[in-house]
Amino acid sequence: MNIEKQLQKDGIIVTEKVPTDTVLNITNSISQKIVSTFPSFNLNTNELFAKLFSLNMYKAQMPEGMQEASYCYKNSSIYFNFNIANEDLEEFAIHECIHFLQEQKDENNNIKRMGLANYSKHKVVGTGINEACVQYISSKIIGIEPDFEKYYNINLYTPSPSYYPVECALLNELVFFIGEEKLFQSTYFSTDEFKNEIIKYTSENTYNYIITSFDKILKLEEKIIKLNNKNSEKTQIKVEKCRATIKKTFFDIQNLIIKKFFEYEFIQINNLELLEKFRRKITKFDKYIGHSENYTFFNDYLTEMMNKLEHKSNILENGGTETAPVVKIFSISEIFNKIKQLLNKKAET
Repeated sequence: MNIEKQLQKDGIIVTEKVPTDTVLNITNSISQKIVSTFPSFNLNTNELFAKLFSLNMYKAQMPEGMQEASYCYKNSSIYFNFNIANEDLEEFAIHECIHFLQEQKDENNNIKRMGLANYSKHKVVGTGINEACVQYISSKIIGIEPDFEKYYNINLYTPSPSYYPVECALLNELVFFIGEEKLFQSTYFSTDEFKNEIIKYTSENTYNYIITSFDKILKLEEKIIKLNNKNSEKTQIKVEKCRATIKKTFFDIQNLIIKKFFEYEFIQINNLELLEKFRRKITKFDKYIGHSENYTFFNDYLTEMMNKLEHKSNILENGGTETAPVVKIFSISEIFNKIKQLLNKKAET
C-alpha cells in the first residue's frame, strides 16, 4: 500500500503543500528553541536546521478528534490539519519534529526505534510512553506550565493539559522520582537511560507492565476517536466502556508507581536525615497524583508509610536496634496534622 492510500485509510486527505518560506521559518525557529532548551545536548543550530528543513510538510483534512498534526516516518512528512493558519503551525510542528529527530532506521529505511518505542516485524512496544515523553519535551520547549485538568473523571496534574494529558500525568509521576535529564536523553537520542532507571527502582517486569499499559491507554483513546466519528447510540456505549478502562488502567499504573518507587526509597533510609527527606517527598507527591471519587489508595498507603517511618525513626534514634519502643499507629487525621506541621516548619525555615 502506497503512502497516499495508507493516509486515506487513516482518514488523512492531503489538500496542499505548506509553502517553502513557512517551512523555513518553522524549522529555523524550532532548531533554535531545541538548542536553547537543551544545552547539555551540545547540538549545532545550523546542523539541526538543515536536518529539519529536509522535512516535507502538508495541510490535510484530518479525522475529527485526531491530533492537529501527524508525522509519517515512511516519507519523513508532517501533516497538519488544514484549518490551522500557517502562522500557527509551529506549535504543532514541534512534537512531530522531535519524532523525526528521534527515529532510528535500518538500511532498508524501516523504523527500528523511536525514543522509548521499539519496532519489530511483529510488534511495536512503547508508543504510548514515547508519545508522552515527546509531548513532555514539546511542552518544555513551548513553555507550557503544568496545570490541573479533568479527563475520564480523573482529576489530573499534567505538564500537557491539552495533548496526551493522561499519559503525561503518569509520566510526570515517573519524572518525580527519576528526574528530567534521563527522560530528555532517552527521548531525543533513543537510548535506555530512562528505562534502566525505572528498572533500577522496580524491575524489568514492572517496566514492561508500565509501557504496555501506556500503550493500552493510547490505543483506547484512538478507538474513542474512531467511535465518536460514527456517532451512534451503540458506539457511545462502547466509548463509555473505553473511558472506564482508561480510568482503571490509569489508577493501576499510578498505584504501582506509588508502591514500587516509594518502597525502593524507603529501603535506602539509614539515617534520620534521609528519613525526613523521604517524609517530605511522599507528602509532596500528593500534588502529582490523579484523584477521583472513592480513590483512597494513596491516603491508605501514606498512613501505612508514615507509621513505618515512625517505627524506623525510633529504631534509628536507638542506635539501629529493634529494641525501640512500640510505635503508636496513627490515624489519617493525625497523619495530615503531622504533615501540616512539617510544611509549616519548612515554610518558617
